[in-house]
Amino acid sequence: VFLITKITEHLNAIKAVEKLTGHSFENHSFSVSYILDEEAGRDGGVRPQVPRGASKMGTGSREQEFGQPGAMGGPQWPRHRQQEVPLRILVPTQFVGAIIGKEGLTIKNITKQTQSKVDIHRKENAGATEKAITIHSSKEGCSQACRMILEIMEKEANDTKIVEEVPLKILAHNSLVGRLIGKEGRNLKKIEQDTGTKITISSLQDLTIYNQERTITVRGVVEECCNAEVEIMKKLREAHENDVASLNQQTNMMPGLNLSALGIFSSGLSVLPPASGLHGSLSAPANYSPLLGPPSVLGGLYGVPSSGALSLQQTAEQEVVYLFIPTPAVGALIGKKGQHIKELAHYAGASIKIAAADNPDDPERMVIITGPPEAQFKAQGRIYGKLKEENFFTAKEEVKLGAHIKVPSTAAGRVIGKGGKTVNELQNLTSAEVIVPRDQTPDENDEVFVKIIGHFFASQTAQRKIREIVQQVKQQERKHQQTVPTPSQPSK
Repeated sequence: VFLITKITEHLNAIKAVEKLTGHSFENHSFSVSYILDEEAGRDGGVRPQVPRGASKMGTGSREQEFGQPGAMGGPQWPRHRQQEVPLRILVPTQFVGAIIGKEGLTIKNITKQTQSKVDIHRKENAGATEKAITIHSSKEGCSQACRMILEIMEKEANDTKIVEEVPLKILAHNSLVGRLIGKEGRNLKKIEQDTGTKITISSLQDLTIYNQERTITVRGVVEECCNAEVEIMKKLREAHENDVASLNQQTNMMPGLNLSALGIFSSGLSVLPPASGLHGSLSAPANYSPLLGPPSVLGGLYGVPSSGALSLQQTAEQEVVYLFIPTPAVGALIGKKGQHIKELAHYAGASIKIAAADNPDDPERMVIITGPPEAQFKAQGRIYGKLKEENFFTAKEEVKLGAHIKVPSTAAGRVIGKGGKTVNELQNLTSAEVIVPRDQTPDENDEVFVKIIGHFFASQTAQRKIREIVQQVKQQERKHQQTVPTPSQPSK
């Protein structure tokens, strides 16, 4: 009876965890852990596992977490963890057991000595030869935990003779890697020279819409690899901090765009989620990535996307943007059997349609994007990035596209301003070219086009500012209607 009671309690607890995990409240998503008691943990040598409804990798699978226990029996992480960039490494699957140790003793010792939280993404990518480990701690704590894991793997490799070499493999978001490499590879070469290591980075071709991480492989003895880890992470953290600073500057430039609802900069590193879940997070809008466009639309940079993004997209006002791309790029945007455009629409939470060509010789095709502001931001950013990735623009050439948005004809004059003052200010502020054709005939909805030409952030900023002007005009019209007295009905 005691055993049955314990099993029932265990199953009920797991159900509760699974129901609560991912539940959102005020744009915050719950992450709930089930910690087995000491007696259950020892029973039969079963390692305590932490059910996760949504892992930090964003795959919806379960992962194991190990952390320094706090006074209340639960995990207690360093207070500075939220400000620190986690270290993510790849380890051979056959070494995961040795890293965890019997009853989790080895990994518990690592977390205790380094004051860190270690997530072993053990059950993700079933059958994969390598597993990801995320280390949350201070810079020193991450490096110390990394060293201990490398030493464990080296000992295991020597004892088992399974492999001859165990390199250090660091995962980094693609938007940061360019700054790690440096101009003409100077940063990377210096790290190699200073540490005596050989460093290679995985190909851009390995990136997908759902995985924007690249693998930095460091070869050398453990001491050399650890020294290289310190220098590599220093560069990555600097790039990340610059992006955060840039984001803070950009936030006020885009009225109506709820960046926080997209889960930017939460503490755990993630890649983009699978197609089964409509979530997405942005990294900071700083340096424009030479491959995929602005890092802010490249996917989750050090963050698990907030479920608030989903609810926001379901309720926010739908916007329509007509984006013009080079005609030869249509095939690349659609992808094989339409796979890429489907993934893009699902990721962004937007409807994306490519209009039929009026003339086969037209140099541009119109892409119709329908969705709330956050969806527009993500979808357009991906399209900009795809064009760069597929070499429709040269390495030194900035991607500039034309976009049309419709505004009420009554608001067109406000966008232009007296003597063109407003539109000139818009152009100076955003660096985009903004054109309001004067001889337009309003459509059936009494709307006219505003044309915007520029790179991604210039276009986005201009779009948001114009939308803000339109909202102001609509608010004034509503107030006017409320103040105008309605004519009294004649009495019969």
